Amino acid sequence: MTQSQKIALVTGATRGIGFETCRQLAQAGVLVLLAGRSLASAAKAADQLKSQGLSVEAVALDVTNATQIANIASDIQQRFGRLDILVNNAGVLLDDVARKPSEQTLASWRETFDTNVFAVVELTQALLPLLRAAPSARIVNVSSQLGSFGLHTDPASPIYGFKIPAYDASKSVVNSWTVHLAYELRDTPIKVNAIHPGYVQTDMNRGAGELTVADGAKSSVQMALLGDDGPSGTFTHLGKTLPW
Repeated sequence: MTQSQKIALVTGATRGIGFETCRQLAQAGVLVLLAGRSLASAAKAADQLKSQGLSVEAVALDVTNATQIANIASDIQQRFGRLDILVNNAGVLLDDVARKPSEQTLASWRETFDTNVFAVVELTQALLPLLRAAPSARIVNVSSQLGSFGLHTDPASPIYGFKIPAYDASKSVVNSWTVHLAYELRDTPIKVNAIHPGYVQTDMNRGAGELTVADGAKSSVQMALLGDDGPSGTFTHLGKTLPW
């Protein structure tokens, strides 16, 4: 690693959009910490990218585990003293699509929010001192158009007839967290943005989707590598602003 090389942490990165985000960031010259719930799975994914000559390291991080969050913050502090990019990519979709919104279990609501909301807040809080130590850090919160109130209430929108409430609400909260954190950091070089990756062909979608995984990672990578003249507190897909 060179002193000028940016350091990124990508959560939920052993497969799908997270894995591809790691690849594209590393191809751009970033040293990427590829995080997975188990070190073995993270190492296997990282080895694939290292075999391509990319600068990627595996780290164990279950984003719902407070001890592991503290450990990763301590490790990054000791090794690098800063963090340039945080991509909060880890997420779960636990709603039963065959059930009505009022029929979703409270257990699925709680587990969804534990991973998609509370883990994002806790990890960001733990890493914020390291992000402040970087010259111009970037925080990317992977959201979804399913978190958009504007699209959910528009009969002409593509998601109007698709309601999975725990997941949708969790992404609405991620959007709100993005706005609030961006406001707090408005007088700093740190930029905080939420992105919608698109309807991507991933395991979460059971292979369905309109975009390849490579295209699905592009929005995260664009915001992770955003220039100093770029926006903060936005919700976008491939640079296009989405309704909150």
